[in-house]
Amino acid sequence: MSKADKKNRFYYDTDFLGSPSGRSIRILAEYYGPLQRLKRNNISDTIVFFGSARTVSPSKAKEALSKVSENMDEKKINRLKMDLKMSRYYEDARLLSKKLTKWSKNLKGSKNRYIICSGGGPGIMEASNRGASEAGGVNIGLTISLPFESSGNKWISDDLNMKFHYFFMRKFWFLYLAKALVVWPGGFGTLDEIMELLTLIQTGKIKKKLPIVLYGKEFWENVVNWNYLAEIGTISSEDLNLFHISDDINDTFHYVTSFLKNNELKGPNF
Repeated sequence: MSKADKKNRFYYDTDFLGSPSGRSIRILAEYYGPLQRLKRNNISDTIVFFGSARTVSPSKAKEALSKVSENMDEKKINRLKMDLKMSRYYEDARLLSKKLTKWSKNLKGSKNRYIICSGGGPGIMEASNRGASEAGGVNIGLTISLPFESSGNKWISDDLNMKFHYFFMRKFWFLYLAKALVVWPGGFGTLDEIMELLTLIQTGKIKKKLPIVLYGKEFWENVVNWNYLAEIGTISSEDLNLFHISDDINDTFHYVTSFLKNNELKGPNF
């Protein structure tokens, strides 16, 4: 095909595809593109980890704190101390991801089951991809183009680093294949994701049974007063059963895998 022919065809016209008129095509691309990738990697379902991009590993937190000088601002020092405290969640996410990946790899069947999926960035996302990779497992990173945050990490499996423009299409792929979710301490994005998820379940838009763990008791009980919401009637008391709050890797692992064994896995696996 000549350059002139390509120029006259709309699907080669990048100006058109990037324009408001091409928006519906771009949205469809963020549906069919990931669908193709997941199919060719034989991925059946996922366990999704949500959490802060700002949570650093214990080694990085300790290194930063070791460089504190006498003339450093007190607020900066306190920030570094808090980073060290919060780094336990990075390590817990890495270890839990590794543990779940080893469990899933031992399941029988031809498809990749319960693959760890994260937002593909730094922080908790990196920790979850890292743990799965260290266990020798396939893992997914659904990244997003942002002006102020790095996208992607070195632990995401080849061919499964998928970058999105639209948040709502990224959210779709987080939830469409999800069979379990672990939600770690995070900011606006994490809170947005868990609240939308709970809303979809509460309203019946998501009908499948999902084990949801809110990891980090101190964080979640300070950030959201769940019992107060039920007390004043803005949610039902039954809605408190939609999630499980945990502070322990083994407890979370047992909660998720037991739920999947009882509700998902059948036949030759158990």
